[in-house]
Amino acid sequence: MRLCILIGCGLVALGGEELARADVTVIRAGHLIDTEAGRTLERQTVIVRDGLIAEVGGQAEAPAGAHLVDLSDYTVLPGLIDAHTHLTIDSHNQDPLAELQHTAAERALGSLPNARAVLLAGFTTVRDLGSYRALVDVALRDAINRGDVIGPRMFVAGAYITISGGAGAVTGFAPDVTLPWDLRYGVANSPDEVRERVRALAGQRVDLIKMLATGAVLTHNSNPWAREATPQELSAGVEEAANFGLRVAVHAHGAEGIKVAIRAGAASIEHGTLMDDEGRMLMKQHGTFLVPTLEIRECVGGNYPPEFVAKAERIMTAQLRNFRKAVEAGVKSASAPISASVRSAAMPASSASWWKTA
Repeated sequence: MRLCILIGCGLVALGGEELARADVTVIRAGHLIDTEAGRTLERQTVIVRDGLIAEVGGQAEAPAGAHLVDLSDYTVLPGLIDAHTHLTIDSHNQDPLAELQHTAAERALGSLPNARAVLLAGFTTVRDLGSYRALVDVALRDAINRGDVIGPRMFVAGAYITISGGAGAVTGFAPDVTLPWDLRYGVANSPDEVRERVRALAGQRVDLIKMLATGAVLTHNSNPWAREATPQELSAGVEEAANFGLRVAVHAHGAEGIKVAIRAGAASIEHGTLMDDEGRMLMKQHGTFLVPTLEIRECVGGNYPPEFVAKAERIMTAQLRNFRKAVEAGVKSASAPISASVRSAAMPASSASWWKTA
């Protein structure tokens, strides 16, 4: 099947690229995936006005002078949303210690190919959940919104809020090394410090807050099974974020950290790898979303530090099994990727806004 992915007023065709830009663009689709109805429609016309999908239907008429894109031989798919990305992380070196070899400017420029690749793969919106170099993701989001660079619509966290040496931190260096400010921007070791970090990030116009409740696979000397943030710290983060109209996404692998985060009011649990039955019950009761990041099972390999690979091999054996149990239990999932609505180009942002506004 020949497939095109609709991205605003542009298109990505697998096997070739065609970016069509005009005030009014008319797309003739041989087949069109209606994600709301869960069906494939035949011979549909999509009318795009100033970058917004204005009309979709079999009888839609092309306005005079519109730019015509003939995809009669293609199946057209609405733009996709990836609910968990890290576009500003170095894709060529998967060791966080590599951050010490680059400036923030290098990381910002290095993120441009990632943003472009994600968009041209059909993802028009991403929820970008943290950057080692604080606020680089904010700068990337703003550059995309201005039209300076090509990339998806981004909802960004600005930095990880984590304990000293915790998950998401740059660790594994000598104790007499002092990290630059932007590599320790989110460190917080008490409820009051968490509140201060949330306020600082809100002041930098982030779209959501990212906290880390357990250790991590991709952090040196970190134990994914162990809880790190305290219940009081997580509750302080959720409460303070709500004051700014923001929600909190919480990284959690271990069962205890997952449950603490749910009780604190997390909007979503990222990974949820070792979730137990009580955790699943709590998620359903609280309406917490699970973002399982199942692709990690295939990503962590030979180009990662051996410590990370070993931890992944141990912890990921339970991931798929526990995700299936969560689905069977009725837990709400925001698996990445998810489809954006075909009805309006305004919808992809709003359909993902459950993590943005309280």
